[in-house]
Parts: sequence; C-alpha cells; structure tokens
Amino acid sequence: MTQELSRTFGQQVVTPEERRARVRRVFTAVAPRYDLMNDLMSMGIHRLWKRTFARMAAPRDGQVIVDVAGGTGDVARLLAGPARRVYVCDPSLPMMAAGRQRGDGGIEWLAGEAEHIPLADASVDTVTIAFGIRNATHLDRALAEMARVLKPGGRLLCLEFSRPALLLRPFYTAFSYTAIPALGAIVARNPEAYVYLVESIRRFPPQDAFKAMFEAAGLTDVRYRNLSFGIACIHEGTKTG
Repeated sequence: MTQELSRTFGQQVVTPEERRARVRRVFTAVAPRYDLMNDLMSMGIHRLWKRTFARMAAPRDGQVIVDVAGGTGDVARLLAGPARRVYVCDPSLPMMAAGRQRGDGGIEWLAGEAEHIPLADASVDTVTIAFGIRNATHLDRALAEMARVLKPGGRLLCLEFSRPALLLRPFYTAFSYTAIPALGAIVARNPEAYVYLVESIRRFPPQDAFKAMFEAAGLTDVRYRNLSFGIACIHEGTKTG
C-alpha cells in the first residue's frame, strides 16, 4: 500500500511535499504548548497510554533505542536508563528545543524524519514511535526505514490514534471536530493546526490495515493492542534475521 498520493485538507488537495511543509509549520506553531494540549485533549489519558507503551517496549540495559518523531522527549524519558542509549529523532527543531529545556535526562537528540533516520543499517534494538507515524509523508517508506535501522530480532512499536469501537465513534467524532480545535484556539492559539491534527487522525488506516502495512515492511509476529476501546492502538512487529 503506498501513501504517495495527494492528500485532501478540507476541500484543498495538496501534494506530498506541500503536506510535508504543512506538517513542519504545524509543529513549529504548537511546540511551546504541545504537551499541555495533549493533556487537555485526552484529559491526561495519553500519559497512561504512553506508560503502557513503554512497558511493552521493555527497555533493557545495553540496548540502543530510538524514539522516532519523539518531539519533546516524553516517551524517550520513559525508556531512558543509565546503561542504555536512547535517541529522540524528530524533524522539528522547535519541538526538540522545547523538550531539551527540561533537561536531557540521558537522551540524545537527532534531527531526522521517519523516512530518513540518520543511523546505520541494523544498529538499533528497539524503535518506537508515538503519535507521529500519521504525520509521515509516506507511511510505507517510514515503516521500511524504521525496519532498516533495526537489528535482526529488533522490535518496532507504534502507538497511534486508531479506529474506536462502533458505539463510541459518534461521540469521539463530535469531540474531535468541536472540542479539539476550540482548545487549539484557546490554549495553543492555533486552531488551524489542530484541525490538521484531527484530519490526520481521521485519515489514518484502521487497525487491521495498518497491521498489513507492518507485514509489508518485512516485520513478523505483528500484533496490536487496542487502548481505550480503540481510540488508540499499539502495533508491534519484529525484524527477522
């Protein structure tokens, strides 16, 4: 499955490169208040999801771990330890700057996109990406690139918004299209950015379709775990030898 076709934002059709530039502008605009907005939008539940995600990643001493699209480093801090090497890799320098203001916490910071990770082949034990894969310009290329840097036996874990249970969808949709842009206007002072974020969630593949994309990237033992009735989901796969 390729994600290279033009995307639609409202009624406007944009090319992949225009979309890439728009994503950069969005995260530059919201960087100073991004974590606060996540707390408000999810009522703090995103922190529980990320703790579950970190436990599933099961970081161990001696490992090299890369959190792609790691932004301000909140997931990387959950994975960090004195005897392991943890990187945040993100294309947004303002997002990483906001995270570094809190102290590095043993994290190393790399500028790079999910489709272009500045690390060698087979050099990483675990790759994680939390709420960032849907912003990749090419989903298939991003998954292939994350698989490239994994060592044989290494694991890729992705936490992302997904397709909620049928009975929950009308309420979730109404909240997404009304409350989230309103919060963006009040707190982040950028409602258009949060309209984009809502649209990116709506377009993201549902659980089984994204599982198939993991498998197409060459990952095996692929599985997923729904969180909060499918509002979010963790996908996991392993790179074979």
